[in-house]
Amino acid sequence: MKKVIVFILLVTLCTALFFALRPTADAHAEVLKNGSKGTLVRTVQTKLKNWGYYTGTVDGIYGPKTVAAVKYFQRVNGLTQDGIVGAKTAAAMGVTLSSSASSSGGTGASYSSGDSYLLAKCIYAEARGEPYTGQVAVGAVILNRVRSSKFPNSISGVIYQPYAFTCVADGQINLTPDATAKRAAQDALNGWDPTNGCLYYYNPATATSSWIWSRTVMLSIGKHNFAL
Repeated sequence: MKKVIVFILLVTLCTALFFALRPTADAHAEVLKNGSKGTLVRTVQTKLKNWGYYTGTVDGIYGPKTVAAVKYFQRVNGLTQDGIVGAKTAAAMGVTLSSSASSSGGTGASYSSGDSYLLAKCIYAEARGEPYTGQVAVGAVILNRVRSSKFPNSISGVIYQPYAFTCVADGQINLTPDATAKRAAQDALNGWDPTNGCLYYYNPATATSSWIWSRTVMLSIGKHNFAL
């Protein structure tokens, strides 16, 4: 009798362990949701911001504002409004989910606080009074230059390149940036590029260089044309 009881207990235990350890259908599903962090979250935030769904900071942290923006996107695109970027929502966004989708990550490229402040100074000097998106766009152009082989490979190198920015020549680079310029710099550093890769910008009402007019204008934001 004892052997039967022991056998039954062993069978019960093994069955329980089988179901407890067996992965469920969603156990390894890669999703982005409230609390997720990392590069993919920044990618989603950038896309949503560029499309007008997201108004928060591109910081790589999936918080309430990102959830709300995802729900808004889902509603417009006829998807289940759960605020989670699963397979269908990711496909609609053009995002590829991976095993690192919800891992903890950094908050952008390896730039120092000094780089961020200098970028904010240039944004403030060059684009204060412009729409917020236009201020981020100016920062994005500077960062696009840093990544381009045509320009110096640092923020300071790009900004202080001879004759590159009017604000350096006239001393306005030394003005103290406001909170908006600092936030725009951080958004640009975190990956938001409203220009989609532009390397130049200019105000057509004040530009005096004949060369700049030869560049292909991709879009205009506020008083600035952004070009390649």
